[in-house]
Amino acid sequence: MNEAVEAEWVDETTPFERVYEVVRRTYEAESADELADRARVSPTTARKHLRTLTDAGEVTTTEDGGTTLYRRSETAIVTEHAQTLLQERSPEAISTGIAEMKATIRGWREEYGVDSPEEFARELAVADADGEHGSVLTEWQTTRRNLALAQAALAIADAQRDGHLTGTDDGDGGHGDSSLPV
Repeated sequence: MNEAVEAEWVDETTPFERVYEVVRRTYEAESADELADRARVSPTTARKHLRTLTDAGEVTTTEDGGTTLYRRSETAIVTEHAQTLLQERSPEAISTGIAEMKATIRGWREEYGVDSPEEFARELAVADADGEHGSVLTEWQTTRRNLALAQAALAIADAQRDGHLTGTDDGDGGHGDSSLPV
């Protein structure tokens, strides 16, 4: 980042926004000092905001030799991807996609006589892992991940529609189960 861009970023954002923006791009665990340097805040300020983000579930921590390391939580990553999916597709289109992915997974279960990609992998011979069956395994794992993401997006859409995320809950208890088992 050049100095002018950095100065503009610092002028136009709060320390919290900078820490949050930096940690949103952090997939490898880093110390508060490292994050503070990138966010152009003091380590004390970074720790304060990182605690807030940890309490909110946006950040997870690990310990490494007495140093606390921070990184985005898996939940935060999935939520962000689910919200992006909601911006790109309607809940109806996502529901259709969920039905198609479930049918595809059901087809693999029936064709190979196993319940999961893990069981399928155990059944694979080593020579099959790089061939057609290896491709099916990869596709099955990807489809399962995409299904979970689509279900999360639909759950967010349901919560937004019902006012659970905005505090305007109408008290109807929600409807439209979007977390169907696979």
